[in-house]
Amino acid sequence: MAELAERLDSSAATIRRDLLKLEADGLLTRVHGGAVIDEERAPFDEAAEVLVAEKDAIAARAATLIEDGQSIILDSGTTVHRLARRLHGRRLTVITNNLAVYDELIGDETIDLMLLGGMVIRESRMLDGFMAEDNLRQVHADWLFMGACGLRPGGQVMDTTVAEVPARRAMIAAGDKVVLLADRSKFPGTGMVKICDPEDLDAIVTDAPEDDATCTSLREAGVTVIPTAPATVDG
Repeated sequence: MAELAERLDSSAATIRRDLLKLEADGLLTRVHGGAVIDEERAPFDEAAEVLVAEKDAIAARAATLIEDGQSIILDSGTTVHRLARRLHGRRLTVITNNLAVYDELIGDETIDLMLLGGMVIRESRMLDGFMAEDNLRQVHADWLFMGACGLRPGGQVMDTTVAEVPARRAMIAAGDKVVLLADRSKFPGTGMVKICDPEDLDAIVTDAPEDDATCTSLREAGVTVIPTAPATVDG
């Protein structure tokens, strides 16, 4: 605890409070003298139940960026799924490997829906692998909306699963504009492998404080930091 306080230039009381919050959100397990990060991603349905109001506020703000007639890529994150729920009735083309997004939008005839191929990863409710990557090389979109397991203080976007990174990088290459959807728990969040550098992002929609050090690093890299409106109770 003392080492964390010293490294983060914060008080022990603040560190203790932050660790309690992170443990409550399922992002780490406290042990004697500190905490250990659980690098295993929670199943999609479990992760979808965490910080729902915050994710919904991020999704609502992200939806305002999209114009009718545009094409968008939605990745496998739970916040991205919340965005899909905001798209009903819109005249859009949606490209996704997210099975929850597919289930959400399959009945909406105003949306042209493209489901990427690949292996089904049941715990993450996604399609992945070389087929998904190959499909992404054949498409182009106005927007990519993506999630992440965490952001480093320098703004690097991280994931916990090496196998998922190539498809996400292919999505970045296929999108004109890349927008990261990340709630404040992702600062710094988790992740052992880099998806991309901040220079690969055009914008981030987040409820993190505007003066957060990572937000500052993102701005310095040319990323537009878009704050959300205050979170509301999810309906």
